[in-house]
Amino acid sequence: MSNQDVACPDAICLSGLSVDFDGRFQLSDISWTIRPGEHWLIAGGNGSGKSALAAVLAGEGECLSGTQSGLPDRVALVSYERQSELIEAERRKDDADILDVISEGTPVAEIIDAVCLDDELAQTLVDTLGLRPLMGRAFRKLSTGETRKVMLIRALTSRPELLVLDEPFDGLDHDSLTWLQDHLRVVAETVPIVIVLNRFDECPEFITHVAYIDHGQLLYQVRRDDESAFAELYQLLHLKTSELDVPMADPAARLPALNPSDPLVRLTGATIRYPDNTVFENLDWTIEANQHWQLSGPNGSGKTCLLSLITGDHPQCYVNDIKVFGFQRGTGESIWQIKQYIGYVSTALQWEYRVSIGLRNVIISGFYDSIGLYNKSTDMQKAIADQWLALLGMSDRADEPFNGLSYGEQRLLLIARAMVKHPPLLILDEPCLGLDDMNRQVVLALIERICTASETAVLYVNHRSEDRIRGIDHHLALGHRAR
Repeated sequence: MSNQDVACPDAICLSGLSVDFDGRFQLSDISWTIRPGEHWLIAGGNGSGKSALAAVLAGEGECLSGTQSGLPDRVALVSYERQSELIEAERRKDDADILDVISEGTPVAEIIDAVCLDDELAQTLVDTLGLRPLMGRAFRKLSTGETRKVMLIRALTSRPELLVLDEPFDGLDHDSLTWLQDHLRVVAETVPIVIVLNRFDECPEFITHVAYIDHGQLLYQVRRDDESAFAELYQLLHLKTSELDVPMADPAARLPALNPSDPLVRLTGATIRYPDNTVFENLDWTIEANQHWQLSGPNGSGKTCLLSLITGDHPQCYVNDIKVFGFQRGTGESIWQIKQYIGYVSTALQWEYRVSIGLRNVIISGFYDSIGLYNKSTDMQKAIADQWLALLGMSDRADEPFNGLSYGEQRLLLIARAMVKHPPLLILDEPCLGLDDMNRQVVLALIERICTASETAVLYVNHRSEDRIRGIDHHLALGHRAR
């Protein structure tokens, strides 16, 4: 059951809400219910709309459509935007000052007192956060971390009925961070809290639900106690927000160098024809190094045939004008000379990969293009495999059996296996086929990381041309011209 299925008279409800933020960003069709006793984490990648969704709860933005109800009168919002607005207001005061003196600005004590409804708590927070020596200083002269502390004190002492915190832990020293985490745990006993975090690992224990937003749309609402859904969302956010890099290749297993002036693939007038059917004809297509392509088309349009021309698995590849990785097809090259430069993932491969080996060894098997591992792995290969597991959020599962994973998790491992050698070309043939929407998003997040953080050209094959991945700028829809 989704979070908005059951009405609740005391809940905060957003229904079909679309909101514009000065033409810079829009939230679209947001439906979200926050019930009494719930505490939410808003999560997503950079630019996804996390801060905008938090700001809506504080009454910001221009409502274009939809409704909102149940928002309390006292909503305290701590965000970089509010912080910036307060500093800008101080600057405007200086600009408007007609006195022939230099304004020192509003002191910190007045900034706090302006909204304070709990003086005793304010004094405690000022001492706890080490701001007592700064109470007479101008607010705009504080450091970023000091300013953030003042914003937190203002929010916590305003007796909020809803507390909205956008990246509250940023800029805080260790002691202040520890104190804030402990204090919020106490506040959560009586006040609903909504937190925006870039780092999912910082999610406080009192959070009961997670809202995942992307491109201004609220895609998932997950209960924290739904272990399966929470684990999938954790993996998606790990791939979207982790600062880990795509692991390097093994210097000892470097592929033979390619001529940098040659394209990876060049098809000239390519045609696949059977006695009763022409799949496609006169297709010209070039894939350059480090160039990412999406190949789409309906069933029967020839996507698989086109791939098999590149890999050398189609019998008609030798009657076509095809040059791959510097080899002109039909001039005596072996199929393995071609395939060493290709990483390949498909549903068929996943069906074949039924050996019961650990996750680390699945990735290592990519060094040997084998299903299963039959060679002794090196320390470097193990280290690289562990780096891939860390990127996938699976570091603690290295020795789990591959056949015990979910279908989506297996797909992630096979993509890592295909990438472990950093092949010049990675072919992903319908990588999301058979996956539910959450697992599909996880796989697409991994592909996006590979596109933006490696020198491998990605050929992403799918049915729907509109299902785009950031970083893939070229598109071939069979039956249409490449662009």
